[in-house]
This record gives sequence, structure tokens and C-alpha cells, in this order.
Amino acid sequence: QDHGCLSIVDAVTSLGGTPVKVDEWGADAIYSGTQKCLSCVPGLSPVSFSDRALEVIRNRKSPVQSWFLDLNLVMGYWGSGAQRTYHHTAPVNSLYALHESLRILQEEGLENAWARHEKNHLALKAGLEAMGIGFIVKEGDRLPQLNAVTVPEGVDEAAVRKALLEDFNLEIGAGLGALAGKVWRIGLMGHASNQKNVMLCLSALEAVLGQMKAPITKGVALDAAMAVYA
Repeated sequence: QDHGCLSIVDAVTSLGGTPVKVDEWGADAIYSGTQKCLSCVPGLSPVSFSDRALEVIRNRKSPVQSWFLDLNLVMGYWGSGAQRTYHHTAPVNSLYALHESLRILQEEGLENAWARHEKNHLALKAGLEAMGIGFIVKEGDRLPQLNAVTVPEGVDEAAVRKALLEDFNLEIGAGLGALAGKVWRIGLMGHASNQKNVMLCLSALEAVLGQMKAPITKGVALDAAMAVYA
């Protein structure tokens, strides 16, 4: 912003689960997904643009190669003062689903949803760290919804994920790119961010790692998590 550049914010995992202050931050463009903390069906991507970004979009010199991604055409269909020039078939069922998801979020209260995600993250963090499992992102830079944690030394991380899914009906994500095989990604998003899931994850992970003789501290994770909920 100091240099007049446009800014864009990735809010795919954060919208609905942690404060997203678009105007206060002066974000020029922001996008999210409906399937994460909004607990809606996948397929929609809420977006917002500042006046400055809209000016750039409207005054671009070269044509957009994609009809579908041409924002000038999209704004002509959806935007303020639009002439309703046809651009695409609206995903009506998904839009109704999003409306219901937002209604449920409004009933809970946005600040309450933020607090719920934070508390469940802290409980999971307490349990994992008591076991001896750490986070790869330093505290203060983490999202409470997405917990990337280290795989204990000597553990077959894929075998752990397989056992969690088959024995406990619990699925956690693998590491991607350079982190493949080194971390697990544990999501606490939307309605799935609750105490029951936190306790299930901790007890199941401890059981599976214990069976594999992993170097963890056993018998302490659940008490550590419950101390957060007390």
C-alpha cells in the first residue's frame, strides 16, 4: 500500500472462523470459499473488491482470455447497477445453501464463532503439545482453523492417517509439497470445530501412535485439553 500496489487477501480458511477486517486492512481484493468455516457446500467463492481495484478492472487495456473469469462480465451480471447481461447460469441451490449457512452463523454471532474456533484450537494445541507434538507455524502466526503439526520421529505418517480413518472414522490431512511426509494438517473449521472432535482427535491419535510405539507422552493429552475447556 505504501508503494501504491494493489493487495489481495486469501481468506479461504479464515472467513467465519477468525476476524477478517477487509475495510480496516484496506484490502483491495479478497476471496474465500464456502466449504470451510461457513460450513456450506463447496463450489462458491465469495469475493470483494475495493473501489481502487474496480477501477483497475474496468480500465484494463488487454482483454481477459477467459470468458468465465472476466470480472467485467461478471460485474455486469452481479454487480451494483448491473444490467443483468447473461454471463453464466447461477448456482441457485448453492446460493440458497450459502444463505442458510450465513443465517446459522448470524444466529451464533460472528464474534462467538471466532471465540469457538480459538478455544477449540487452544484445546487441541494443549493436548498435542502435552503428547510432545509441536506446530510448524510459530505462535501468533497460526490460524486456529488449520493446525499443521510435526510428525513424531520414526513414525509412518501415512499409516497413522490410514489407521485413524479405518479405526476411528477420523480423517486428517497430509503435508503438501516440501512438507509431504513431515506434517499433518488437522482442520477445525465451521461446525466441525467443536469439543467432541477435539477430544476424539486427541484420544485417537494417542491410541494409534501408542500402538506404533511412537515417542510420545501418553495419558496426558485429554487432561491438558480439558483444562482449556474448564
